[in-house]
Amino acid sequence: MINEIDLHGLTQIEAVEALVKYYNRQVKNGDCSRIDVIHGYGSSGEGGSLRIRIRGFLASHADCLRFEPGEYFLPLNPGKTLVFPLRMLPDAVDLLADEILEYCSTAKTMSKISGKFRRHGDVKIQASIKNLEKQGAITSFYKGPYRHYQAKLP
Repeated sequence: MINEIDLHGLTQIEAVEALVKYYNRQVKNGDCSRIDVIHGYGSSGEGGSLRIRIRGFLASHADCLRFEPGEYFLPLNPGKTLVFPLRMLPDAVDLLADEILEYCSTAKTMSKISGKFRRHGDVKIQASIKNLEKQGAITSFYKGPYRHYQAKLP
């Protein structure tokens, strides 16, 4: 059986979330066979933004998986990436938390954080910040009437 996920028509965020959910469900069920990720090549002639985002995401998680571009395998297909799972990926809230933590290297208000990551939605943003505070990775303080969040230095 071929494990395949088609990400056509999804935004970059929706595509990454769908891929993580599919991938983790497969690994959790003990199936570490290849996943064919169909993202399309894009109409620009240089590779689409979804293809670039998915491959960038996969490259940033080399400790969890191995992947090969579809153009390296017969039949050649630059609109597909072959993923070989090793272990589970962080979930969407954890991925967002990492981005927020990086963004908050200097203190930011909730409105700045929400504006920067608005495509994720307020519920996920607030859940990520709450998790970061519980972990002690981010602190909050008031500066005048505004609450600020800042990543703790290592």
